[in-house]
Amino acid sequence: MNISVVIPLLNEQESLTELYDWIAKVMQSNHFSYEIIFIDDGSTDDSWKIISQLSKKDANVKGIRFLKNFGKSQALHAGFEKAQGNVVITMDADLQDNPNEIPELYNMIVKDGFDLVSGWKKKRYDAVLSKNLPSKLFNWAARKTSGVKLNDFNCGLKAYHIDVVKNIDVNGEMHRYIPVLSKNAGFANIGEKVVQHQARKYGETKFGMNRFIHGFLDLITIWFISRFGKTPMHLFGALGFIMFAIGFGFALYLGIDKLYLNPTGRLITQRPQFYISLVTMIIGTQFFVAGFLGEIILRTKSDKKRYLVKEEINLTAN
Repeated sequence: MNISVVIPLLNEQESLTELYDWIAKVMQSNHFSYEIIFIDDGSTDDSWKIISQLSKKDANVKGIRFLKNFGKSQALHAGFEKAQGNVVITMDADLQDNPNEIPELYNMIVKDGFDLVSGWKKKRYDAVLSKNLPSKLFNWAARKTSGVKLNDFNCGLKAYHIDVVKNIDVNGEMHRYIPVLSKNAGFANIGEKVVQHQARKYGETKFGMNRFIHGFLDLITIWFISRFGKTPMHLFGALGFIMFAIGFGFALYLGIDKLYLNPTGRLITQRPQFYISLVTMIIGTQFFVAGFLGEIILRTKSDKKRYLVKEEINLTAN
């Protein structure tokens, strides 16, 4: 199979049939073998009913239905698990991503040898203050922190070699940072393509300003995981050593001063350096303990399903 199109969605009943028709037309005109995997992330409208109808009309349409809303990252993870195409395309279900971009994205993976190609919505139709400016700031911070030189981390339209999606773990709200996860997993040949952005035709956006706050917090998380996720003792042990050394230095100074330099002076407990010494040594010890606990958790953790599937259509177990 050439292409798997993975589409997470939440309450997009108005756009699904039009999106399917558009994707099918592109696939058939380019003679691609394909599958379209819709992941219904807890919709409360008729989205699943429409997916079911489309699947009866076309066996290439497949569906996964979550018991409730678990989030876009979990939806992508479920779709990646089931994808069978040599190239996996992700896009949003709101018709803001243009399916006509698929053939060129496919060629960039297959012919140009990229592991991942991310879309760049260079010209956007969003409100400038509420989405464009925060997005520019977010993308700048993501580039500086991760070292991945992309202009638009948030673009849902991306193409992946199948090996990438089968070897990265998308969880929490890390869908924004799949290129970073890819790089950390060893798939560092990452490209970018300017894609056409379209104004939302139906419904309302599911994202508010809080997504940028969450995005920056996730950016800190992924920076930490990238640097110290497998060796937490390297960070916490170093911090613990520094703090303990500072405290021990103050304690040593106070002891020498009291015994040899100023034996008739104030009691050690009456000097502020004593409390600095005590607090920093305690904090240093706590950092060491945090590092040890992190190492223990890493070695004993077990994988746990982060979402529950209610129904599947046209899918077989991988």
